[in-house]
Amino acid sequence: MGRVEGKVALVTGAARGQGRSHAVRLAEEGADVVVTDVCHDISDELPYSLASKEQLEETAELVRATGRRCVAVQADVRSVAEMRVAVDAAREEFGRLDTLVANAGVMSIGAAWELSEEAWDVVMDVNLKGPWNAVRAAIPWMIEAGQGGSVIITSSAAGIRGHVPYAHYTASKHGVVGLMKALSNELAPHRIRVNTVHPTGVSDTGITVGVPIEELAAREPLFALAAMNPLAPYVEPRDVSNAVLFLASDESRYVTGLQFTVDAGSTNKP
Repeated sequence: MGRVEGKVALVTGAARGQGRSHAVRLAEEGADVVVTDVCHDISDELPYSLASKEQLEETAELVRATGRRCVAVQADVRSVAEMRVAVDAAREEFGRLDTLVANAGVMSIGAAWELSEEAWDVVMDVNLKGPWNAVRAAIPWMIEAGQGGSVIITSSAAGIRGHVPYAHYTASKHGVVGLMKALSNELAPHRIRVNTVHPTGVSDTGITVGVPIEELAAREPLFALAAMNPLAPYVEPRDVSNAVLFLASDESRYVTGLQFTVDAGSTNKP
């Protein structure tokens, strides 16, 4: 049997990158999956295009290729109503929800005092309000089901250290740690565990696919930092997915309130 055999997971931001990798990795180990993404651009303040409907469906097909079932739902994590639609899809299609992977995230670059209000708001709304909305949608039903479960929120090495020049991103990723810590205490009586994962720079995301690390380091401060990681200049999506898999599985049944780093040593270096 797989490590999450018979479980159902909901993964946000799943049309590409880490979210796609998480969905496929969970399916490989036996989970059925609901995948969501916004599937359109949401702000001119973001310096890259967001994923498409076609990419979300590609993720769903990759999940199905493992032999597991998958439902794709176009949904914006900034809307609790749309998150409830995704949760309802899990209820209607699979009859349960065991794991929530609140993965959707965005970032932009700029000194804190030069950021526009929109630049601040879109990062905070997706990265911090988004996980809260996903939790608001999923947790009542998970509590009602009485089967426990796991909530995994994507933070960052920037959720531990004071990375620059993207204070809004750093603040949002610190914020989800506080959210996780509070939720881990609130939900412990219901046997629902809550943890964060903290990657360093990740290759093959929507921003980085096919770009050499040297070029990334030259144009992106995040990867300039990552290039100095003790173990490796960056990690791959599957490395993060293996941490997500562990936290979703019963192997971590007593693990809650954890900041799980997958960062090639970046947050521990002097």
